[in-house]
Amino acid sequence: MVRLFAALPLPDEIGQALARRQDGLAGARWRPLDALHVTLRFYGESPEDIARDLDAELTTVGGGPFDMVLQGAGSFADDSGVNAVWAGVAENPALRQLARACEMAGRRVGLKPDLRHWRPHVTLAYLRGADPVAVAHWIQANNLLKSPPIRVDRFGLYSSFLGKERAHYRLEVEYPL
Repeated sequence: MVRLFAALPLPDEIGQALARRQDGLAGARWRPLDALHVTLRFYGESPEDIARDLDAELTTVGGGPFDMVLQGAGSFADDSGVNAVWAGVAENPALRQLARACEMAGRRVGLKPDLRHWRPHVTLAYLRGADPVAVAHWIQANNLLKSPPIRVDRFGLYSSFLGKERAHYRLEVEYPL
């Protein structure tokens, strides 16, 4: 079994700019530069044969290169409170189409559909027991975030290995658009 997801890597200069915003929240587990990406589809634990089939399906995804812009900041929460802060991605039909194509590739190889609402973002930190007021202040301080256009000409299939401190990601295959 291998834990897989499709994602867009970020250029180093964009990652560096995001890293400068990773401050000001007590107890935040800030994501390292090598973990900053835009997830297109999280596939989860998959047997090796399904992973091979998924790779074959993802080679058929096209659509051509496009530009995307990181814009704004926000947070995710569940019943236990705020659990992550992120940099947003401006609305982008080409990006939505790419995510949809990655979803359909997973379905074609027999993976269950992802029924969650997809919101493109870059997770900057995971939080546990965060003060909601402090999170609101961090979002307010970072909500005017806007990157220069980022050229997207490829995406990748990544494996994820859960460690004691954090997950470690490895690019398995890269697909040109």
